[in-house]
Parts: sequence; structure tokens; C-alpha cells
Amino acid sequence: MSDKIAVRTSEAPAPAHTFSQGVRKGPFVQVSGQGPVDPETNEYLHQGDVAAQTTRTLMNVRAIIDAAGATFDDVVMLRVYLTEREHFATMNEAYGEFVTEHTTDGVLPARTTVFTGLPRAEMLVEIDAIAVVSD
Repeated sequence: MSDKIAVRTSEAPAPAHTFSQGVRKGPFVQVSGQGPVDPETNEYLHQGDVAAQTTRTLMNVRAIIDAAGATFDDVVMLRVYLTEREHFATMNEAYGEFVTEHTTDGVLPARTTVFTGLPRAEMLVEIDAIAVVSD
């Protein structure tokens, strides 16, 4: 039985004290929900710009995936949480550009998009991920 390990990287925002940036158990990696936060300053970026927030958020997700020993090709599922239904098309365009650029095997991850409230008013988007590492 493989051990469960916390995934940590300075390339993504530090997590709150109540959760890990990500967790790996065997080949499975779960990335905690990420937002548009600068990992160096822990400041929320791109207020009011859902496209830029989506890209920054995916950069944070990717950094944790990388720190877990996976690649973006190992991502099987991304869940996107949006605060406004009107932001869907703009988010989807930025999301599509990022995911297409970082997926090299031609198989895009599955995705769910949910419209909801988020913990911080400046957050327009939050994204989490599941990856299965192919060692």
C-alpha cells in the first residue's frame, strides 16, 4: 500500500493551514482548488478579468501537478468553479488556450463547470484537478 503524501511547491500559492496544495497516493494526485493568486506575494491578481484569472489559476494547478511528479498529460479531470454565468465564454476561451497548449498527447482532460459563490470576493474562478501519474 502506497503512502499518502502532501504535495508542496513554492511555484503555487501557500495553502491555508487546513489543507494541502495537493495530495498524492500511489498514482493519484488531487490538487486543491486554486485561485488567481501570485505564489510570491500571495496577492489575488487580475481583479475583474476572468480570462487572466483563469490562466493564472491554471498556472497554479499546473505547478502543483508538476510538483507531484506528474505532467498536464496526466490530468484526467479539471473542475472549474465560476461566480458568474456571464463569464463562461470568456473563461472557456482562456481555459481552452491553456489546456490545449499544455496537453501534448491530444487527449484533453474531462471537465465540470459549476456556478457558485467563492471564498473571496475578488475570486471569479477556482479550479481543482485530478491526475493519474503514469510512471
